[in-house]
Amino acid sequence: MMPSTNGNRTALVIQERDRKLLHEFSVFRVIDREQAKLIGGFGSTTRANARLLALTRAGLLKRAFVGTTAGGRKALYSVTPHGAAVLGESVRGLNRPADSILVGDLFVEHQLAVNAVLLAFRHQKTPGGVRFIRFSVFAAPLSPDARIIPDGYVEAEIAGKVRSMFLELDRGTESSDIWNRKIDAYLKFAVSGDFLANFHQSQFRVLVVCITERRKESLIRTVQKRTDKIFWFTTLTAINHHGLWNAIWVRPNDNQLRSLI
Repeated sequence: MMPSTNGNRTALVIQERDRKLLHEFSVFRVIDREQAKLIGGFGSTTRANARLLALTRAGLLKRAFVGTTAGGRKALYSVTPHGAAVLGESVRGLNRPADSILVGDLFVEHQLAVNAVLLAFRHQKTPGGVRFIRFSVFAAPLSPDARIIPDGYVEAEIAGKVRSMFLELDRGTESSDIWNRKIDAYLKFAVSGDFLANFHQSQFRVLVVCITERRKESLIRTVQKRTDKIFWFTTLTAINHHGLWNAIWVRPNDNQLRSLI
């Protein structure tokens, strides 16, 4: 049981589901209610809302808001230093004032999109012969030679073989020069032996998820000038509407829609 707290905090019994939710902020940083329902295994919106409010009032979570296309506002949640201390872990929170209205916050928009893709790997229905293994994120470059920090890393077992996939969530804000450096870094990481040494797998893919079709086509043209290897492209809309395991992916120099399996 969590002891009574001072100030505006209220006493709360920490459940195993609460610990799981707080722990996963080490990956997700900031989440909305729908993502919290998936992470915490909430069966209803009412229960999710009630628990998120209780965790916020207990000082374990911090809340902020963003506007919605319907003209309302949506609550976002991040872990507080108090919440990290309860876990006994170093979990990074969101450095924004509590109950603030976030307008044009590119980091938050990017992180929510990254979360959506990572959670799709874990929670979308997988075809036969596919088993999700794990995902992780990075706080430092992949290696001294490959100075790149992917948005995420996923492992899944497909037909008995482990597939390694780095995630790049692109919102159209990075120049072609930045992308050329990313391409070089990934190619160097693939052939240097660092990937095998650090991840104990022989090959990897780079999954590039774009916000728009136009941006996807632009990045495909950028990549195909350098390589036809390792990169796979789709959009966040395609993942949400059709499922990431379906035939929604394209390769450089090949317009055929492919499945990850």
